Amino acid sequence: MNVPAAWYLVVAALLFGVGAFGLLTRRSALIMFMCIELMLNAVNLTFVTFARTMSDVAGQASVFFVMVVAAAEVTVGLGIVVAVFRRRSSTSVDELAELHG
Repeated sequence: MNVPAAWYLVVAALLFGVGAFGLLTRRSALIMFMCIELMLNAVNLTFVTFARTMSDVAGQASVFFVMVVAAAEVTVGLGIVVAVFRRRSSTSVDELAELHG
């Protein structure tokens, strides 16, 4: 039983929509990072779907590079969030709008 590629694309679109909605509505930096990761995983699902449909490995190679960039983004982002949390005791991005001295 094969699942049609359109179903994967619908799931990817829903995941991307949930991630975009969360990114636009939440004010916590940690939640925003999780929403960005959700959006990147939706893009990865799209890459894999098209790679499977076209019988090409380039989409899967793109997924590998997206995952590497996402891991680096999380590492740097969480380091910044921890440093800011130690200084201000909050991860709200509204309070971080005034990053001076």
